[in-house]
Amino acid sequence: MGTLKRGLLVGLQTTWTLGRIIFPITLIITILGYTPVLEWVAQWLAPLMGWIGLPGEAAIPLILGNVLNLYAAIGAILTMELTMKEVFILAIMLSFSHNLFIESAVAAKVGIRMSVVLAVRLGLAFFSAWIIHLFWKGGSEIAQYGFVSSGQHAEVSGWLAITWKGMESATIGIAQLALIVIPLMIFIQIMKDLNWLKVFSKWMSPFTRMLGIRENTSTTLASGLFFGLAFGAGVMIQAVKEDGVKKKDLYLVFIFLVACHAVIEDTLIFIPLGIPIWPLLIIRLVVAILLTMVVALVWNRLEKKQQVTEKGKEAFNEN
Repeated sequence: MGTLKRGLLVGLQTTWTLGRIIFPITLIITILGYTPVLEWVAQWLAPLMGWIGLPGEAAIPLILGNVLNLYAAIGAILTMELTMKEVFILAIMLSFSHNLFIESAVAAKVGIRMSVVLAVRLGLAFFSAWIIHLFWKGGSEIAQYGFVSSGQHAEVSGWLAITWKGMESATIGIAQLALIVIPLMIFIQIMKDLNWLKVFSKWMSPFTRMLGIRENTSTTLASGLFFGLAFGAGVMIQAVKEDGVKKKDLYLVFIFLVACHAVIEDTLIFIPLGIPIWPLLIIRLVVAILLTMVVALVWNRLEKKQQVTEKGKEAFNEN
């Protein structure tokens, strides 16, 4: 009972910590969705779309995906006549960069600079789109969409009704968060008390070593990979408190997770667009692994260089 109680308390605390971020952002973004603001931003971004091989109207699903969620973005794509290549470029971009404000704010709560999260996610999205546009010469046929609900919001009029809709969306979002975070924290607490967490960390150690990070980040890595960035952040908040995760490992884990998280849901959700989903998953995994390894390598070299400099200064002062 003690284990369950501790896990429940940690789950509730984590839900409260993340909920304070998610609720106001969801409320504001939902309200903006019923105003012309998103359309204005899309028009402003339209000239940039041509640089990555997309029509100006493609800015709308990108905006919706980043300020709302993937479902809203896919709903917008389903209303457009796009080529297979254009849909695939949008899918790649959205897989790297979506739900940007909430997930970036959650990562910032852990201690990651929001500028780093935004730079990595938006950088990967636009760079991958540019590469695909540059090197893929096929995909000129019109995309054939599968059957799916468009995901567009119902007509709501009046600021009171719109605000209520925003509060409803925010509350549902927190409830969904709690349904995953609380059982997850209870499970992790059970693993800790039975020493299963150490065994799990050892199983993950070859992968974490390859990425250049320590074993005590393995639970966060697995949680974010399968459940999403917000849930990975929830686990990391506890890991920082209890396991003494270093700042370097914190950044490396989140660099991996901002590139590749919730791999099952975020991959399967693109099936209705009629595009091949295996390349999406493989590209995300490969990019996340390579990016994390490169950053870890550069970070290690900078640390060694700093250590050598400090030793040189100490030796100089002694003389």
